[in-house]
Amino acid sequence: MKATIAAAVLASLSLVAAAQDRTLVKTVTVKAPVDAVWGAWTTTEGVKTFFAPDARVEPRPGGAFEIFFNPYAKPGLKGADGMMVLAVQEKKMLSFTWNAPPQLPEAREQRTSVVVRMKPAGEGQTEVRLVHAGWGEGGQWDKAFDYFDKAWGRVLANLEKRFVDGPVDWAPWLAQMRAFQDAEEARAAAAKKP
Repeated sequence: MKATIAAAVLASLSLVAAAQDRTLVKTVTVKAPVDAVWGAWTTTEGVKTFFAPDARVEPRPGGAFEIFFNPYAKPGLKGADGMMVLAVQEKKMLSFTWNAPPQLPEAREQRTSVVVRMKPAGEGQTEVRLVHAGWGEGGQWDKAFDYFDKAWGRVLANLEKRFVDGPVDWAPWLAQMRAFQDAEEARAAAAKKP
């Protein structure tokens, strides 16, 4: 009996410790059936309609989940380069690794995890719940946490908008990224001149 109580107390303490870990949780209800929302998250073409202008998505454990916010950047600096799918539960859950943006290199070297769950929410609607966990503390971890607290809200707003107004037009963003990349390359070339 004492061993059972001790085990229950230890289990409770573990749950309390886990509850103290930082986690981002975002939820949105999308005006589209689960099949359509699932396709938006789990296909390259679907991701390009709301998340980023380019991507490589292979919806299987170990498959790619690379989201390219700046397709013109060098490999490793395009966005979520090298990220991968951790788990898939067809039309219910997708889990993948994630990294911090390039301007936070210390945090970017490491990986966090994202779980996206979908379930019907009335006729022709889907509730999407995103949970981002695995955060360190202090320094660039704090900056990355704050960054994604805002960024995931924008991603889910884009997802919602995609099913109301249509896919995101990435042309203005791509023009901005091309100009940024051209400026970066010009700076690098100027720095190499004697």
